[in-house]
Amino acid sequence: MAERILQDIAEQNKRLTIAQINKNTEEKAEAYHNLGRAYFLLKDFHQAIEYLKQYLSIAEEVGNRAGPGRAYGILGCAYGSLGDSKRAIEYTDKCFIIAKEVGDRAGEGCAYGNLGVTYHSLKEFQQAIEYHNQHLRIAKEVGNRACERIAYGNLGLTYYSLHEFQRAIEYTNKSLIIAEEDGNRAGQGEGYRILGNISFFLGEYQRAIEYFDKCFIIAKEVGDRAAEGCAYGNLGFAYYSLKEFQRAIEYHNQHLSIAKEVGNRACEGCAYGNLGVTYFRLYEFQRAIEYTNKSLIIAEEDGNRAGQGKGYNNLGNIYLFLGENQRAIESTNNCIIIAKKDGNRVLEGVAYSNLGTIYHTLQEFPRAMECHKKHLSIAKEVGDRKEKGRAYLNIGQVRKSLGDVPRAMEYYKQCLSNAEEIGDREEQGRAYCRLGCCYLDLHELKEAIECYKQHLSISQEIGDTMKEACAHKGLGHSLLESHSLNEALEHFRCSVKIFDTIRANSISEDQLKISFSTSHRCAYTHLWQVLIMLQRNDEALYAAERGRARALLDALKVTYGLTSLSLRLIESEEEVKYLSMNTAVLTVFLALELKTVNMWVLRKEGNPIFRKAEFEIGGAHEDSFALLLDTALKKMRAGVGIRCENRSMDQLSDDPTSTTRDDDQTSKPLRGTTDCLQPLYDAVIGPIEDLLDGDELIVVPDGALSKAPWAALSETLRIRTVPSLTSLKVITDSPIEYHSKSGSLLVGDPCLKKITNKWGNPIYDPLKYARMEVEMIGKILKSQPLTGEDATKEAVLQRIKSVSLVHIAAHGKPETGEFFLAPDPRWESDKPKEEDCIMKISDIQAVKLRARLVVLSCCHSGQGEVSSEGVVGMARAFLFAGARSVLATLWAIDDEATMIFMESFYQQLKSGESASVALQRAMKCLRDHQDYSAPKYWAPFVLMGDDVKIELEKESCIEQVRVKFIEQQTKKLEK
Repeated sequence: MAERILQDIAEQNKRLTIAQINKNTEEKAEAYHNLGRAYFLLKDFHQAIEYLKQYLSIAEEVGNRAGPGRAYGILGCAYGSLGDSKRAIEYTDKCFIIAKEVGDRAGEGCAYGNLGVTYHSLKEFQQAIEYHNQHLRIAKEVGNRACERIAYGNLGLTYYSLHEFQRAIEYTNKSLIIAEEDGNRAGQGEGYRILGNISFFLGEYQRAIEYFDKCFIIAKEVGDRAAEGCAYGNLGFAYYSLKEFQRAIEYHNQHLSIAKEVGNRACEGCAYGNLGVTYFRLYEFQRAIEYTNKSLIIAEEDGNRAGQGKGYNNLGNIYLFLGENQRAIESTNNCIIIAKKDGNRVLEGVAYSNLGTIYHTLQEFPRAMECHKKHLSIAKEVGDRKEKGRAYLNIGQVRKSLGDVPRAMEYYKQCLSNAEEIGDREEQGRAYCRLGCCYLDLHELKEAIECYKQHLSISQEIGDTMKEACAHKGLGHSLLESHSLNEALEHFRCSVKIFDTIRANSISEDQLKISFSTSHRCAYTHLWQVLIMLQRNDEALYAAERGRARALLDALKVTYGLTSLSLRLIESEEEVKYLSMNTAVLTVFLALELKTVNMWVLRKEGNPIFRKAEFEIGGAHEDSFALLLDTALKKMRAGVGIRCENRSMDQLSDDPTSTTRDDDQTSKPLRGTTDCLQPLYDAVIGPIEDLLDGDELIVVPDGALSKAPWAALSETLRIRTVPSLTSLKVITDSPIEYHSKSGSLLVGDPCLKKITNKWGNPIYDPLKYARMEVEMIGKILKSQPLTGEDATKEAVLQRIKSVSLVHIAAHGKPETGEFFLAPDPRWESDKPKEEDCIMKISDIQAVKLRARLVVLSCCHSGQGEVSSEGVVGMARAFLFAGARSVLATLWAIDDEATMIFMESFYQQLKSGESASVALQRAMKCLRDHQDYSAPKYWAPFVLMGDDVKIELEKESCIEQVRVKFIEQQTKKLEK
């Protein structure tokens, strides 16, 4: 068909050329009209509109009324296809008026039909039905079987949109009968498509596939590539509903290929969206996000609000699943706004369901309940039984979280009953999962185990690996409570194995990996806990290590070119032995429960030694170690800090309860720790003190203890931390040539005077001692620092990639440890925003570092969110990017005290000492200082990663002059 239309276009263009040469107005007008109609059939609506308007300008001049009537009709359809309903109605009304005026009953009927289609697109279905019935009445009156068929088809489609399926089937079958009698294959294809959609909506997927197959055969027969593509898309969705996801992807890719071929942007966007949804169900999250974003871009470019709504809803689903709650809320709210404007009640209800789930995750239960009740109301209103069951499930979940388990079970049972009636196996599985959780809470373990077995069976039946992992986890938990430890162990193993596979194969973005691992961390935790109960302690260490810093490890393997490196995921005893035999420094691995610390001590020779200690503080369900650490830190860090807040806005004074230098001199606790840290020392180091046979210790912390001031815990031990055993191995085994052996980047006191509050006053004070600090270090290292206005983000990122040592002394953010740099020169006349000057975590992760040592002499540089990755903040970002070792701070640091600390630290490095030795001696320097002996000044410094030594390069005067000259020339060019 497309070939015939293209031939017609070629003939009409010749006709137009001849008419223009001969100045034949009638021929020229007819050619314009025919070209407009041809391009409309090709769905090139913009080109069609252009030619039809050319035709109208001539036809109106010569007073031809019938011709313009037809042109107005096509124009109305073209604008309707472009989503411009206002113009569609305007031109169709003109068509209708002319048809009545000239007595063209067939034209009048077609105008009614076109108005019906337009009002259908506006979701004004009753008005659409009135117009389609008028069209049908006139078609019968004039005996126009083709228009009668079209009217029946449109009525079927409109009743389908109203979910009046019996009437929809009745009218569609009438349309199909006429098409078959007239031999209209395209009309038959359209009828089968509508019947397929109805069957799909009713959950009759095999019948839907039969209809869509017929559509496909007819489309190929008549050469309608666009219809062929739509048939592929519909088949893809049908197979998706049958959980045949790989087959669905094949069909959606065929749909995408044809859509690109024929230039149909709407179908291209639809295909991308369907691929995104399907990859999401395969838990290939990165590809799901990629395809969904492509569909969203096309929908926004084309002004397709329905497509935008679906795209935002799908993104919300993905981010919700990955634990990215804020991104999920933003996407879902966008969907709700669009759905309301478009009157799309079904999409609005689904979006409210997703939003309720997000608020439930955030423990905002009243808001969650409100959203789920709106979803239930809409589902009942539109008669969508599947969504009604989903709403019952979600309301039950909120009830359970509020402690009302009996009411929750009522809703779950309603969901289960509804799912069984409509044959929705997936929803049955969810209901069994939730019921199992309730029975577990009520300690009705037999019932809980049975429900989780049902959930597992259904998950395996429908091929949903994520739900299978969750079912194994729930079943393991129930068996654990029943003291069936060996059975519980096997289910936890299965759960972890599936989660590992999904995370490794389906997610590439670091933050999404972290969110995913955090969401499912309890499976790993239960696994090592059961192994400890079974006294299989070496295996427990392996299981606990397996759940630590996986995203960081993936990044390190890529950074160091070790992507083919096997993590030796073999029998657990062998893996633990391998890690143990390659531990050059005494290492303690921690795994926390509420009131228990589990410790494995790894030495160069021999098997790991397991110890555990009970620690009682706080209530029954409180994290003892978080309370312990919080108590210790409050005593130490109060009243100090210049490099994060503006002193003129928030004056901080010394805390009189802090430990003083005199206190340190009169009290000599174990291993020389301070009074305020003694409880922490007793809880973690005390139980293994008899095993400490040297002056160096590596700690693999867990949970709240990831933010402990480890280096300050003892005067005699040099303590540093690593996120996991395997990440340390990757760092220490990195190629010798990877890290630079020379060069330094020193950044101090970036000029922030242009960052002002609403009154125009600078928010951040200059850091006088930070500038002096880097100038002092520059003299030690024979290196020129970046300070003031020269310390821009752009300048830092240019120089940070190749140097061996990085030192940053600047204002830091309390939440993440991100730090501020001077605005770039382009802000000379404009006022920069605060975010334009922040060196973000993502900025550092995007850089390939070669630094052996990074020193973050900024407030809170060791802070961040605690997860299975450890502390997700700036210090981790530098390790992620390739730094071998990072010195960071846990809280706000004093400007002058830190300068003194750093002077001592770098003098030790210069003399050839390692970073841990330099850190220990610099801390002692402040302990012995008259003004800065309190722990708040010297305790925040922590060392992460390897213990490195720095080869200090002596730069020549000529080299310094050359660097300075290049920097000056660069500034001139920028200005």
